[in-house]
Amino acid sequence: MELRHIRYFLTVAEEGSLTRAADKLLIAQPPLSRQIRDLEEELGTALFIRKNNGVSLTEAGVRFRQYALQILALSERSVEDIKDMSGGLKGILYLAAVEGSAPKIISKWISDFSSRYPDVEYNLWNGNTDDVVQRVRNGLCEIAVITAPYDQEELVGIDVYREPWVAMIPADHPLAARKGQNIDLRELEGHDLLIPSRASRLKEIEDWFAPLGIEPKVKCRLAHMQNAIELTRHGLGISIFPAAVADYISDGIVIKKITHPSVSATYVCVRSKEHKLSKLAGEFWDSIVKI
Repeated sequence: MELRHIRYFLTVAEEGSLTRAADKLLIAQPPLSRQIRDLEEELGTALFIRKNNGVSLTEAGVRFRQYALQILALSERSVEDIKDMSGGLKGILYLAAVEGSAPKIISKWISDFSSRYPDVEYNLWNGNTDDVVQRVRNGLCEIAVITAPYDQEELVGIDVYREPWVAMIPADHPLAARKGQNIDLRELEGHDLLIPSRASRLKEIEDWFAPLGIEPKVKCRLAHMQNAIELTRHGLGISIFPAAVADYISDGIVIKKITHPSVSATYVCVRSKEHKLSKLAGEFWDSIVKI
């Protein structure tokens, strides 16, 4: 299997048509079809379902596409890394960040770093903590900002920011009318809660309520903050998310800081213990450590 097979496969998958893919790749369709058949024979399974109006991925094709994207990304990264070693500080820096305050944090770092090294380019990917950590594990990004907890056996981490957890309450909910900007955790007893989807996050929130003898009533678990905002606005329940969520809300929701107990979210800058940082990423990491 060669990289051109990977690129051909991904182009056909993206276009959904051998004809359009051939046009995009600037090759004739018959050679492209042969290359795809060769790839399928090597893998021992069909990657595409052929139809009169185009092609679609088989189940095996969907799985192979995930690996193909990673292979291509690693190939591009390896080229940039070697270029970094032979010249000045330039190339592409692969980063990732979760929602909340992480975009602000990492954007400040990128801005400062860019002022010192103007020839550096950036590839910044966003997702939830589990997705971001998986990218770090797979070598698809070198440095990321996530929220604790994290596996300290496989990741090196630096705490970089802390913010309180808050309750997002529908504006017409009785608790929204309570005076003050804080809400006691006990007041959330019996109310439908919307919380982040990480398994460790559910355990953490259950631990908040446990000393009070309360079992939280979880209505929905969500991977992304924007979904929590919209579902809260539509009255599905009260969302529990880090305080940065307030930056994304315009109307229809009241924000109250959770107290008694007071709880906070910790943002952590991480890198893999297994994968050695490129020269470029190493400089970026050192600049963070010095902050």
